[in-house]
Amino acid sequence: MQIVQQLYLWTDRVLWVGLVVLRLWALIDCLTRKAAAFPAVNKLTKPAWAAILLVSGALGTLLGPWSSPSGVLSIFSLISATLSAIYLADVRPAVREISGGR
Repeated sequence: MQIVQQLYLWTDRVLWVGLVVLRLWALIDCLTRKAAAFPAVNKLTKPAWAAILLVSGALGTLLGPWSSPSGVLSIFSLISATLSAIYLADVRPAVREISGGR
């Protein structure tokens, strides 16, 4: 039984670190893009996306472990991961295309 508990513990840790990396990647990418490119592709402004990613990332990372027995799958963590994924899958490619690739 203890082996199964250890497996769950390590799985939660790996997922938590992976989600933190995802959130940081989205936030850092947003901060490095040109502000003029966001409205040019009909997306929210850069400050709006930065605030969304920062606040949701902080809530998902810091409040996640205390809001459910498995902090990785808390509602805050899942919402934060979803917002980061939306930025990376929808906003980033459009902004990247208009700002020259980088």
